[in-house]
Amino acid sequence: MAALRICLLTRFPKSGQGAIAGTLSVNQRQCSSQPSGTPVGGTGMNLASLKRGTGGRSSFSGVVCTVFGAGGCLGRFLVNKLGKIGTQLILPSRTDFYYMQRLKLCGDLGQVLLVPFDLKDELSIAKAMKYSNVVINLIGKDTETSNYPFSEVHVKGAERIARIARESGVQKLIHFSALNATENPKPIIKFGGSKFYASKWLGEQVVKEAFPGAIIFRPADMYSHEDHFLRYYVSKLRRNFLFMPVWKKGNGIVKQPVYTEDVAEGVVNAIFEEGNEGEIYQAIGPRRYELGELIDYMFRVMRREKETGYVRYDMRLDPFFLMRVQFIQTFGWKYPLLSWERLEREHTSDVAYYEYPTLRDLKVNLTYVEDRFPFELKYFREAAYFDPDIAQFEKVRPPPILAD
Repeated sequence: MAALRICLLTRFPKSGQGAIAGTLSVNQRQCSSQPSGTPVGGTGMNLASLKRGTGGRSSFSGVVCTVFGAGGCLGRFLVNKLGKIGTQLILPSRTDFYYMQRLKLCGDLGQVLLVPFDLKDELSIAKAMKYSNVVINLIGKDTETSNYPFSEVHVKGAERIARIARESGVQKLIHFSALNATENPKPIIKFGGSKFYASKWLGEQVVKEAFPGAIIFRPADMYSHEDHFLRYYVSKLRRNFLFMPVWKKGNGIVKQPVYTEDVAEGVVNAIFEEGNEGEIYQAIGPRRYELGELIDYMFRVMRREKETGYVRYDMRLDPFFLMRVQFIQTFGWKYPLLSWERLEREHTSDVAYYEYPTLRDLKVNLTYVEDRFPFELKYFREAAYFDPDIAQFEKVRPPPILAD
């Protein structure tokens, strides 16, 4: 049993220069408990640093990847895709491992490791990426708390991860920002504009300074299972029964939502892309929609149309809804679904720049909203257990597509 334990421990390699870090030198015993590989980024090379297998789950892709924020919506998709191609994964988390253990099934036996860490503890961050050659930072917050404001998570925390990754010799760092990140966000509802977007922009600057070759992704609103986009609009707290309050009825507000799995595929392709150091990718969907029309489409999919009482109206004309937002933010839970910051981001138009590449440049076949929304919203439909006859309901009319 002791010999078996030693062999299993040495299956996870120390780091080397190739696509993965090395473990044992050739003249060492295979099950030695004293590995002596070279540090990440060093000049040494050994057999353990080479790719093995045919490229499947039980192979080794040559990548040892640390994913910060793997427990989030995007993290689950990304870890699953990386595990399928034989990536060794280190998943740091500050929560109980009980909430992360399902991710161990994404990879082969022993290839997904859970490690404790704290974003303010540099030693725990360094231990989490000690043997990695790729680091992905997915950490982000929708709302501020007393211990972790936006500046601590999006700026200081991002800078720590980038700096320690450079000091550890990590070859590729992928950092997640936001599509509309800018230094001075234009205020729409909230005085001073979105602090979320401002902190994301500042986080980009400190990451590029700490790790000049960092790859930055700017995702739009992502939708999938357990997301913060579709589930936000179908929530009873966001609407008044079947009445949906939207700033200026959602007219003139442009959105370009993207399927979460497409973003995860783009990240995997970016890892193996050569010569893309320092690149900024815009993770946007294939089509642009007006926010009001997109919300109407969601409710048509759920069979909640004007005939059933659904109405989209101007939020500015409903002081009771605005009072509810203020009450929830003042006296509600510290992670409120409804807040001024969330409403500010919700009503900010997505702006994409032609000079930056998108997921299409990473050879991702993008998913259309019209192909995915009916499945994602299926269990929110009116009379969901009713089994209709063929052609009993008319085909749902898709939302109008805006020109680029």
